[in-house]
Formats: sequence, C-alpha cells, structure tokens
Amino acid sequence: MNDLEILAEHLGCQLVERGEWLAAAESCTGGWLAQSVTAIAGSSTWFDRGFVTYSNAAKADMLGVPDSMLARHGAVSETVARAMAQGALAHSRADWSVAITGIAGPGGGSPEKPVGTVCFAWARKDGGCEAQTCQFGGDRASVREQSVRHALKGLIERVGAATYSA
Repeated sequence: MNDLEILAEHLGCQLVERGEWLAAAESCTGGWLAQSVTAIAGSSTWFDRGFVTYSNAAKADMLGVPDSMLARHGAVSETVARAMAQGALAHSRADWSVAITGIAGPGGGSPEKPVGTVCFAWARKDGGCEAQTCQFGGDRASVREQSVRHALKGLIERVGAATYSA
C-alpha cells in the first residue's frame, strides 16, 4: 500500500465512523485522488463519486461552475475550486467534497500562476467551504502526486475536526 492509499484508508475510517460520504472534483489530477480512494477495499461504503473535469466545459457542465466565473478568475483559482467543491456536493449524495484545480506543467504557467500552482477547496454539505492555494515544485507527476496528498490530508484534518466537535 502506498502513502496515498494509507491516507485514503485513514480518511475512509473517519467517514465510516461518521456514516458520511465523499465526492471529488478533480482537474489537474485527472482522477488520481479517486483512484487512490477506490484502491481501498470497502471504499464503496464511503466514496460516492468522482468528477474528472479537466476542461472548462466539463467544470460548467458537470459541476455547474458558471462560464462567467471561469472567464473572470480562470480555472486555477480559489473561486473556481470552491465552485467545483460545492458543485460536487450538489451533484452527488456526498456529505464532504474536495476539489483540485491547478497547473501541473510542464507548460501552461504564467507569471501570476506559475507551473505548480494548485488550488484546493474542501466543502461540507451542512455548511462551510475552505479554499487554499499551494505552490508545488517538481515535474508534472510530482505536482500531481503532491496535490492528491495535500487534498487527502486536508480532508482528514477537516473530517477529524468535525468528528471531535460533534
């Protein structure tokens, strides 16, 4: 079992304990988070679905991200990440969602958003959506792997905090 699967297994235990479900909205990671989660036996009891929304059209069609938002902020923005996470909740039966959108490289970066810029959002059905932007180094595969790890750790932290406050 690799470290991403270990994180996914830990997350699954938390969600099972709460009787809750997860949905993922992924762009630059192309379903890697969903793959890590579904590598865990029994994940069908806590993982509802994943959306791979690589294009802007997919973000709009599958998650309801407004075209105007994409045009104004760009796909790689905390605003769009939040909309993706909220869209994943709206289009699933999940209690929690995570969204990942970024520039894995090697091209596609700009001075404002260099390669390795990744925006995340974590949302909870009964309220709350947090977003964060990270800058990762390394090649395309490394940026994508670091993104999945960060997203899973963010879920573990948030689900765990909700567990302790319940």
